[in-house]
Amino acid sequence: MAKTAELIIDGKSYKFPIVEGTEGELGIDISNLLEETGAVTLDFGYKNTGATKSAITFLDGDKGILRYRGYSIEDLAAKSSFLEVSYLLIFGELPTQDQLDKFSNDIKNHTMVHEDIKKILDGFPSTSHPMGVLASLFCAQTAFYPESLDPNRSSEGVYLSIVRSLAKMPTFAAWAYKNEVGHPVNYPDNSLDYCSRFLKMMFALPAENYSVDPVVANALDKLLILHADHEQNCSTSTVRIVGSSKASIYSSISAGINALWGPLHGGANQEVILMLEQIKKDGGDTDKWIAKAKDKNDPFRLMGFGHRVYKNFDPRAKIIKKAADDVLEKLGVNDPTLEIAMKLEEVALRDPYFIERKLYPNVDFYSGIIYRALGIPVDMFTVMFAIGRLPGWISQWKELRENKEPIGRPRQIYTGQNHRQYIAIAKR
Repeated sequence: MAKTAELIIDGKSYKFPIVEGTEGELGIDISNLLEETGAVTLDFGYKNTGATKSAITFLDGDKGILRYRGYSIEDLAAKSSFLEVSYLLIFGELPTQDQLDKFSNDIKNHTMVHEDIKKILDGFPSTSHPMGVLASLFCAQTAFYPESLDPNRSSEGVYLSIVRSLAKMPTFAAWAYKNEVGHPVNYPDNSLDYCSRFLKMMFALPAENYSVDPVVANALDKLLILHADHEQNCSTSTVRIVGSSKASIYSSISAGINALWGPLHGGANQEVILMLEQIKKDGGDTDKWIAKAKDKNDPFRLMGFGHRVYKNFDPRAKIIKKAADDVLEKLGVNDPTLEIAMKLEEVALRDPYFIERKLYPNVDFYSGIIYRALGIPVDMFTVMFAIGRLPGWISQWKELRENKEPIGRPRQIYTGQNHRQYIAIAKR
């Protein structure tokens, strides 16, 4: 017998079907609520509202579980690559070797961007935030590929847009960085793998024989995998709701980039570094700041510890901790800020106060450390996040399109003035 939920309004009973996901998640289908009752639900921030069904990512914050298409994040980070995970998210299954080779080669064939893009880039002053530059350059692809605006584009055309998105995002990101530091841009070196190609575009200087460190490239590949998708968060939901209007993949993802830009979403690893800088500026006494974090009357909070979604532990943190350790060891970075980070990590992993409250270092803590060690400016951290999240945004946009979901149209409860008579300005 199908499960139902009962809602009683003014003594009248209404029944709504209960939908169960493959992992036992329950949802009350209120699609006909307004039609049947004349009422809507009120859920600030959509914290308890499911806007779609999705087969892409499963997340259980209480148990510390994250899976892409059924595969655990631990297995994927240990055994896969970012492009293979991208293929999995977007197309639903792990690729064969032939499929992965074709996918990788197709991406390599589209890493270059139209030279007119440089004219757009030149219009941004060096003071421009890299996220604003990235969002603008990414959305500009609608001008260079106007066929992408066709809402009924063929599957071959959609595939081409997907490949172009994955191919050009690192180029745009590296160019946004070069614009900030005032250096000439580098073009992609397609003899390299995805992450190495990006690192060379970022850091190579003119006439320099730049060599990508494989430890660094491997750490970046893992970070991108860990950030590839995270269910219906702010930026992902933005991509879906913009895409529901049948907007192009480029404009939809550009909207996601802008949503990620907000400090409450994509800026967590940036906040970690700013906190460490604050502690260093104060003299570097970590014991003092640990005590402040424990004091419930002190507004200071340790950034990068605990997680709003993961109530047990962040499964991604265990994976990236080793990569962070490898990068620091290989590069031999002598940075007082990172030394403070290591002291905080040591305390958090052994202090009963943090253990009892499950305030473990999370993925943002370790990603901030890695980016800092690589010499990436703090305001580029969210750009790095966007590169990783791209395949998730693509897969969510593609799923919405294939499911023929309706345009998003949230409701509201009006709390403004009732009807008022207009009074001419001369009589007010």
